Amino acid sequence: MPSPDQIIAYFTMEIGLGDALPTYCGGLGILAGDTVRAAADLELPMVGVSLLYRKGYFTQTLNKKGRQQQLDADWNPDDVLEEMPQRTYVPIEERDVVVRAYRLFVNGVTGHRVPIYFLDTDLPENHQHDRGITHRLYQGDHAQQLRQRAVLGIAGPRLLRALTHDVGVFHMNEGHGFLLTLELMSEHLSRYNKAEIDDATIAAAKSRVVFTTHTPIPAGHDRYALTEVKRIVGDHPLWKRHDLIGGRSKLNATVLSLNLSRYANGVARRHGEVSREMFPGYNIDSVTNGIHAATWASPPMRKLFDKWTPEWRHHNQDLRLANAIDDKSLLNAHKESKRDLLDHVFARTGVRLDEDRFTIVFARRAVPYKRPELILSDPDHLKHLSKMVQPMQILFAGKAHPGDEHGKDSIQKIVEIGRTMAPHVPVVFVPNYDQELGAKLTAGADLWLNNPEPPKEASGTSGMKAALNGVPSLSNLDGWWIEGHVENVTGWSIDGDTAAQHADSLYDKLEHHILPTYRDDQPYWAEIMRSCISLNGSHFTTERMLKDYTLRAYLD
Repeated sequence: MPSPDQIIAYFTMEIGLGDALPTYCGGLGILAGDTVRAAADLELPMVGVSLLYRKGYFTQTLNKKGRQQQLDADWNPDDVLEEMPQRTYVPIEERDVVVRAYRLFVNGVTGHRVPIYFLDTDLPENHQHDRGITHRLYQGDHAQQLRQRAVLGIAGPRLLRALTHDVGVFHMNEGHGFLLTLELMSEHLSRYNKAEIDDATIAAAKSRVVFTTHTPIPAGHDRYALTEVKRIVGDHPLWKRHDLIGGRSKLNATVLSLNLSRYANGVARRHGEVSREMFPGYNIDSVTNGIHAATWASPPMRKLFDKWTPEWRHHNQDLRLANAIDDKSLLNAHKESKRDLLDHVFARTGVRLDEDRFTIVFARRAVPYKRPELILSDPDHLKHLSKMVQPMQILFAGKAHPGDEHGKDSIQKIVEIGRTMAPHVPVVFVPNYDQELGAKLTAGADLWLNNPEPPKEASGTSGMKAALNGVPSLSNLDGWWIEGHVENVTGWSIDGDTAAQHADSLYDKLEHHILPTYRDDQPYWAEIMRSCISLNGSHFTTERMLKDYTLRAYLD
């Protein structure tokens, strides 16, 4: 940080701070929420900036065929947030759109508070079209995306000034906030009465920006036609600098963010490597993601940690002392978490599952590259394993983007296959994957499954949440799992190079290692659980992550 009196402004298109605030979609937003919680714990001078989605992302239901249906979220911002009196504006399509902010404080373990500001355009003085800019997350065409990016990146810094926050570092959580670089350049041009962007203008913006990319998939990096950018945001000297924006006719949000950041990083070591391959010539570091331990440890696990390592909330690394927890206490705590999960599944689906069955969980955003159906590729083999080795059941959860028919196909296929496998292997898709369900799944599973197409997993924080609760992973060696995997100690790898090889390896590990160990050697299983907590739960935290950011990115 340039000075102790200046703050870190954390800009994120989504943020997950509880299901009463449906202002998030998935892992990116949950990470953002965990980041500000850890900042409050560490007493970092941080503020968060996001958008206020009055209609949320969406509430997911399934019809009788297992097809995803979407409903607007039902919530009232005035019930949970405080409206601020300050106003600013952002020029969009040659109109001055008025923007206000709602505030929420996140309280840390020491009592330190971090304010989060949610930007809103739903004001009577705005054109009806503009009032809906901030209504829905990740829905709408490229033009609507740009309008939302303008509210975040241009109105965001302006409102922070109106709120008298003196910002030293702007941290962009993904490239959605790329237009804040435009605002920082505009400040410099206006201050020094310049008409063109020179090296000093670039340096002024670059000195204040930190950029984290989360996307190892080329299609996930936003590109916009320059004509559309000019139409929505207006003309600017930056648009003449094709070297900065990534092209003559297209603006690449990631390239612009990389060009105008003093520090850039991926979210796991492997993801850093992939990002450098995708954007050669750029210095892209890596800071591996983490989770907020006090948020994601289940109530039974919190009781255990309080007894065996009482300072864990203040010092997450103390969870390495979980090695001292005895078998009976650890296994009983997990049984309690598992029972709570299965009760919750029953409440949501009406399906009563057996707590004596080995429970495998696959829960993440429903997109084809994450391959949710891989474990169901050989139903007869699964039935055999459940009958001859260890009775088991499989839980699925995850939302498909409203416009992603392939993702919806995956969900429907899971439901259809599940119907054919009952009662041999109960397969249940639990709708409306939210923070409450996510916490119960990661704590109550016996095995956490993750099998994306490598190298398309940027990090994978759900597996970290499972590890914190003593749940081992079975996963491709990708994302965080490369750093957290110790075979037969913290979990197991899915090996091979093709989908068929991955499926074979998955079944082989289940048949010859995982299920027999769970069935025949509970003391060894308890040892694996302890290793998950002490090795991975103690390390893959947002406490450690933010310390890394402070040393590498925030300090001059």
